[in-house]
Amino acid sequence: MGTLYIVATPIGNLEDITLRAVRVLGEVSLIACEDTRHTRKLLDHLGIVTPTTSYHEHNEASKTDELIAKLHAGSDVALVSDAGTPLVSDPGYRIVAAAVAAGISVVPIPGPSAILGALAAAGLPTDSFRFGGFLPPKSAQRRKLLEDLSTESATLVFYEAPHRILDTLEDIDAVLGPRQIALAREITKLHEEFLRGTASEVRAELAARPAVKGEMTLLIGKAKEGSTYSLQSVEDMVAELEGKGVPRMDAIKQVAKARGMGKRDVYRLLTNGS
Repeated sequence: MGTLYIVATPIGNLEDITLRAVRVLGEVSLIACEDTRHTRKLLDHLGIVTPTTSYHEHNEASKTDELIAKLHAGSDVALVSDAGTPLVSDPGYRIVAAAVAAGISVVPIPGPSAILGALAAAGLPTDSFRFGGFLPPKSAQRRKLLEDLSTESATLVFYEAPHRILDTLEDIDAVLGPRQIALAREITKLHEEFLRGTASEVRAELAARPAVKGEMTLLIGKAKEGSTYSLQSVEDMVAELEGKGVPRMDAIKQVAKARGMGKRDVYRLLTNGS
């Protein structure tokens, strides 16, 4: 029976690949790729001639049985994504689950990860973090998720698309207030950049540019007791949100969540002043 290798590949700089990954990619019988054309560029750069086959979100279900059959027959197969570590916001879960269920050995070949690279250089707490993939594309859903995570005692990590980042930063500011964030753009690439500050500050920096481009990893500092936002009075917090166009009842709900209070308690404070 063969072995399924989960191989991390560069997210930008082609030098960011381990010696072990290069050896495994050269020794396996087949490489399953998210995009064979993209992976072939890397393989050509490394001088690797191993055959490739496509394995992406649109054929993952049908292709899994074919790859499992090859593994059962004794062939070693490597799974790669277009960049970084497979299965992290990329295809691969089906074949790994199927291989485990079939008793096939699954071996990780660790390496580049935008999440860990961004976290290491962000300057935010790293003792605990929570990765949430891509944020919802619509503002209402995004704000709801941010509300749900507002008291999370871990650094929050997300991927975000450049055409949504300004709206996302506006939502973060509205829901979480002046919490420290970091935006990692084009990690390991020629125009690598880290923007740090509050969501409002980072948004202002991006909004002043003629265009916003690049792969982005967004990190939000964990909720802290005694932070600038938590020291604001409930009245000030609600007023700040209302000043940004958030409806009063939505503002009350967001403040209640951020302060760990009931909505009725926040409303009572606003109406009674105590």
